[in-house]
Amino acid sequence: EVSGSGTGVDVANYALQFVGNPYVYGGTSLTNGADCSGFVMSVYANFGVSLPHSSGAQRGCGADVGGIGNAQPGDIVCYSGHVGIYIGDGQIVHASNSKPYPKGGIKVNKATYRKILGVRRIVD
Repeated sequence: EVSGSGTGVDVANYALQFVGNPYVYGGTSLTNGADCSGFVMSVYANFGVSLPHSSGAQRGCGADVGGIGNAQPGDIVCYSGHVGIYIGDGQIVHASNSKPYPKGGIKVNKATYRKILGVRRIVD
């Protein structure tokens, strides 16, 4: 569980409860399966924030925080063709399509597991 207060912490903790659920390409269900951008979109929808169902489009949302060093829980971490939610302590929760199954699904990884293109703050 992410400690602290603020909407971003609430977003991170809400997202973490879905760890272990499946990855489904094109999916937006937090319980039955979502892809990376569908996961982020559906988590934020719970907080009344509308995001597009595309990792590339999500990279244009919110405000640039200037890199992973400035990331706060709830920020979205953008990669080439992928997106996740920062949960603090250098980690993200994301819907991963890693093969072979069951390595994929909603899981926690180091944020730096691949090249970061940007970190966006969606909520304060």
